[in-house]
Amino acid sequence: MAKIKTAIQFGLVYIPITLHSCTKNTDIGFNLIHKKTGQRIKYKKTCENCPAKIAPEDIVKGYEYERDKYVILTPQELNKLKTKKDENIEILQFSSLGEIDPIFYEDSFYVEPTGAKNAYALLLKALESEKKVGIAKAVLGQSESLLALRAIDGILVISKLHFSDEIQENPVQKPSETIKKEELELAKKLIVNMTKKFDIAAYKNEYKERLKKAIDDKIAGQEIQTPKAAKPKTITNLMEALRQSVKTIDDDDDNGKIVRLKPRSSKKASSR
Repeated sequence: MAKIKTAIQFGLVYIPITLHSCTKNTDIGFNLIHKKTGQRIKYKKTCENCPAKIAPEDIVKGYEYERDKYVILTPQELNKLKTKKDENIEILQFSSLGEIDPIFYEDSFYVEPTGAKNAYALLLKALESEKKVGIAKAVLGQSESLLALRAIDGILVISKLHFSDEIQENPVQKPSETIKKEELELAKKLIVNMTKKFDIAAYKNEYKERLKKAIDDKIAGQEIQTPKAAKPKTITNLMEALRQSVKTIDDDDDNGKIVRLKPRSSKKASSR
């Protein structure tokens, strides 16, 4: 993704910045191929009344307000909707990080100061000290974005947030089943036994690695092999499934396959 040049407006403080995307696309891309000829399928932009290919400069944006009726908005007209205020990332308030449900988070960007570096460092330090997140708005591209500014590992990170009307109403009903005490205790023990420090680097995209190998095998003229995997056990009784799960984790723990977090020691404050 291209870099985005903008600025943070913090009260009367102005901080020019460049946004760098925190993520990159590592998906393996496939092209559509004609099965008979082996040639790539290409798309030509046409309209019903003009079978010839349409040139890019002849394509504009239109909003369908009735069936087959469109109102055209040119880039110049869209730019007129932006105000000088929209161009900057204006911090509107500060909140505690825990108040934002993770369901609202979208893309994230590293924030690089391109000026007013003292002001950048000051805002960063203040957010770290107060353990707060700045809530801001700005027009990035052709749409307004709700943003959260956070201090992470010594720099500022800006994350796009979904607006409330972009979150679908929950269609899932809360469970009404009665949970047995023994089942709950086993489930809690299973969670405790499986608890360890989260390390994102420990998780690899195994399917993508198998897909890469399959592509290399096909290029080399070899057949794709189905990877061997243990057949999962099927236990219909919930209590028995929990018991077997806890036993498996305990066995792995005894064999040194699992490193569990040590419980924090609760030291009583000495009386004065």
